[in-house]
Amino acid sequence: MNENPIPAGHFRDLAERSFRQNIYTFTEFLGDAQIGLLMNLEKELSYAGITLFGGTEHAGRVIARFGRAADLGYEAEFPIVCLEITPLSEKFSEELNHRDYLGALMNLGIRRELLGDILVQDKKAYLFCLDHIADYIKGSLTQVRHTRVRVTRPDKIPEEAAVKLEPQPVIVSSERADAVISKFCNLSRSQSQNLFREGKILINGQECGDGSHLLKKEDRVSVRGFGKFLYSGAVGTTGKGRIRVLLQRFC
Repeated sequence: MNENPIPAGHFRDLAERSFRQNIYTFTEFLGDAQIGLLMNLEKELSYAGITLFGGTEHAGRVIARFGRAADLGYEAEFPIVCLEITPLSEKFSEELNHRDYLGALMNLGIRRELLGDILVQDKKAYLFCLDHIADYIKGSLTQVRHTRVRVTRPDKIPEEAAVKLEPQPVIVSSERADAVISKFCNLSRSQSQNLFREGKILINGQECGDGSHLLKKEDRVSVRGFGKFLYSGAVGTTGKGRIRVLLQRFC
């Protein structure tokens, strides 16, 4: 279910069109690697103004908007819709996970880039998608695995659709990425360094191959195969001079 790569020229075209035509322009939903590419271009494209949003705070998949209200004289909402997916009969529904919902949507011929986060809450799921595909999903998604479902569009985004973060305090010798990630993944320092060499670490969407990289507050770290966390920084020290740091694990 890998996404099609987005060439850097596409981001440049959207920024240029926004700037020259005095309009907002939008990407489709971006994954970690695509966000990393855009962040590499952030300084170059800053003239157009870049805002990232995925429907809720801390969304994993986001849309990039080019244009700023101060220049254009108006604000524009992101073309994002939240849909609620529930079983027709909760009693006979299966335990469904993220992959189940995503697979059912992809089987409808929907490209991944049109879909944002899918947040599973007990027997229901919340899906963020581009507005122009919402009605098609509502009318076409009737089954996930063997469970019959209905799709509705809430009047507003429910609180339970928000991304959940679980605090995870850890004690480390330094704020080096390899030290923090070894605690997050419950690995030895050498095992965590292997993750960097294997290209499995993304920091703010950009692949990081340097375990000595110092994490900064609000850094978003993704470890392929282990999960994601938001780095909240140092919160104190121990009597032996080690550092207490707080991670916010994405649930």
